[in-house]
Amino acid sequence: MPLILRVQPDSPDPGVIREAADLVRRGLVVAYPTDTLYGLAVDPRNPEAVKRLFDLKERAETSALTLIAADLSHVRAAGEMTEIAERLAARWWPGPLTIVVRARGILARETLAGGPTVGIRIPDHATATALARDVDFAITATSANRSGAQPASTADAVGAALPDVDAILDGGPVPGGAPSTIVDASATAVTLLRQGVVPWDKVLRSLQ
Repeated sequence: MPLILRVQPDSPDPGVIREAADLVRRGLVVAYPTDTLYGLAVDPRNPEAVKRLFDLKERAETSALTLIAADLSHVRAAGEMTEIAERLAARWWPGPLTIVVRARGILARETLAGGPTVGIRIPDHATATALARDVDFAITATSANRSGAQPASTADAVGAALPDVDAILDGGPVPGGAPSTIVDASATAVTLLRQGVVPWDKVLRSLQ
């Protein structure tokens, strides 16, 4: 059974966040609430932790993981922000837009599924950003469910879907619905990779 760590989502207890961050630093998998769905956090620099995450989700290791960060300094530590990525970040972060950029070598190859890029965002959720801030680096943000199953919008749903997860930061129900929109801004133009909460036409208009 996972360790349950309860928090007020808008003002999480720093001690509880520190406990969860310590688990992430130790290579364990922690479920946590975001502004869309519950996600699964491991340190994306730790290949063994990433492998444990893939095994837990029963996810193909050919599918790269997305990340969340607490601030732009952590984003830039994980990826190379292009001019267009910076413009999108200024307009849409914090929020549910994941921006794909070229990954820095500090990330484990397993996190990137051997590819050259990484998707990352700053969420509009105090608990999620507090966890990343205490880890002092971006954390993984893949949804807290078995691969192909319904994403979880409550801690109870996470526990039912993933009874072997190491810990759950229970911040109550999250909005659920569509996941973050994913766009590729690693080159000179932006392309849509996954339609989500943020409409594609609004992304394009924000760059005009």
